[in-house]
Amino acid sequence: MNTSNHRLSGAPLSRRQLLKRALAASGAFAVPNIIPASALGRGGAVAPSERIVMGAIGLGGRGSGDLGWMLGESDVQFVAVCDVRKGSRENARNAVNGRYGNKDCAAYVDMRELLRERTDIDAMLIATGDRWHTPAAMLAMQNGKDVYCEKPGALTIAQGQALVAATKRYGRVFQTGAQRASEANFIVAGELVRQGRLGKIHTVYAHLGYLPDWPRVNAVLPAQPEPPKEELDWDLWLGPSPWRPYNGAFLNQYPSPGWYTQYDFAGGIPQWGSHTILQCQLDLGLADTSPVTYEYPKDLKGAGMTVHFANGIKLVAKCDGWHGSCGVKYEGTDGWVAVADGYEQPEVSSPLLLRESKKLVQDYLARTQRPLNHVRDFLNCVKSRRTPVTSAEVAHRTMTTNLIMDICLDLKRDLKWDPLKEEFIGDAEANRLRSRAMRPPWQV
Repeated sequence: MNTSNHRLSGAPLSRRQLLKRALAASGAFAVPNIIPASALGRGGAVAPSERIVMGAIGLGGRGSGDLGWMLGESDVQFVAVCDVRKGSRENARNAVNGRYGNKDCAAYVDMRELLRERTDIDAMLIATGDRWHTPAAMLAMQNGKDVYCEKPGALTIAQGQALVAATKRYGRVFQTGAQRASEANFIVAGELVRQGRLGKIHTVYAHLGYLPDWPRVNAVLPAQPEPPKEELDWDLWLGPSPWRPYNGAFLNQYPSPGWYTQYDFAGGIPQWGSHTILQCQLDLGLADTSPVTYEYPKDLKGAGMTVHFANGIKLVAKCDGWHGSCGVKYEGTDGWVAVADGYEQPEVSSPLLLRESKKLVQDYLARTQRPLNHVRDFLNCVKSRRTPVTSAEVAHRTMTTNLIMDICLDLKRDLKWDPLKEEFIGDAEANRLRSRAMRPPWQV
């Protein structure tokens, strides 16, 4: 029976026949009618509508590690990378193209071009040198991107304030890369504090690792011929830092005179405190404030440096006390806990404190609804618009602690701080050090 006879006979068309006729009328048969499962998000793939399109700025040692971490997330798609050094730029582009099996990743020298041109990008990974963190993050947010930025979040108190204001002004998600906030061992230690199992906390310790000498200086090195701009854009490498002639030694992170040891390019205490002091304040529920008194130490690398919060808790930042890096220790009236990188499990004053360690982690997961994966927390927040665990406010307030410790060491005297007004009490010289000049056009 042909279609016309079927229609004339008055017999109803089947659902399949009606659908075929509607598709034919709309021109649907002009395109393939087999849709790949990957496009629908089946077979383990993530549908395009659910993917977070990303770019990356600063892809040296730490940046390449973060990039690899994020490339492992199935709902992330990197489309562009940026670095002022050709080697880092090309390595990153090759890593992205190798992950996706294509040659689609674009490479940029100047972050401004990337941020201006790539309106398809949702979020940025920023892992530049420390001097660039705040300016790059703010540029990204101004251009409508959410930001995962390596620590330290800022090099001055004023930069931290500007960073917090930018997240609010532009409605962006910001996560600072303090990954231990999302690691099980550190969460166990924090839960022992939060659940009162150590009693009343009176003293906490934050690992500082190695530290530069004070007073901090800027090395004066002889000028060398600049490499071709395609190999290294020295002006962009310097960014907001004061101009100085090119010398290849500054390109190294350390040892001195690598950029990590220079006042213009990095902090002192924040080199380690951006990991550990942040963790202490987060676990104490004090990540929205900063200590109020800072004691100038007689022996920084020995006894450490002591600061006091308004609630009476004492924080001691010191270089030893752990058999691993980036450690924290919390002492209360009923016991103590210590943890650092490489610990199989936290160390405690009594084995009974770890009897329910798995439950402590589960309690944290149930209460916070956060993953044990710092990058994953950021990506989830990009989708939900929730505030990440180490937000811009956390980055700013904990970096304020670090930066005031630097100022205390530079001025060689005790300091008093008002965390509400965000200013030093009765110290005009210290207040002037809350900011520093930034080379145009990179002011924030």
